[in-house]
Amino acid sequence: MIRLALSFFVLLSFASCSTLNDVVKAKDDGKGTTVTYDLDFENAWALAKKSFRWGGADAIEEYESDGYMLTSKGMNLVSSGSVMGAWIEKTSDGKMKVTVISKRRISTQIATGMTEDKFHKYFKAGVDILKSGGKLPASAPSL
Repeated sequence: MIRLALSFFVLLSFASCSTLNDVVKAKDDGKGTTVTYDLDFENAWALAKKSFRWGGADAIEEYESDGYMLTSKGMNLVSSGSVMGAWIEKTSDGKMKVTVISKRRISTQIATGMTEDKFHKYFKAGVDILKSGGKLPASAPSL
């Protein structure tokens, strides 16, 4: 029993914690999930913030002049949280390329607080709302 407990604590000591800086580094390394949307920058920016909010994100650090934002999501019953970022870049044809990165706060945990796929599902739902002339709701749309 003592060996099992000791093994568990040794394993935990090797588990690294991800930070917002790790999200930025991952982007610099070409990681993330990118989708291009037919949207202007202003709406894409607002929708990225809203998508994070719909996913339960905490405070959002905005670096609008550099085209990215960073946030995190706290822990719950299945996850010890995640750190996330979204980058919005204009393409040559005027569309917006949106790259999102989501990393588990603790690398050994099974689940993440919000996946990159879930972010893009929220974002796409928001694009559909805006294209139909609607206003982005405060609560998450059903997916």
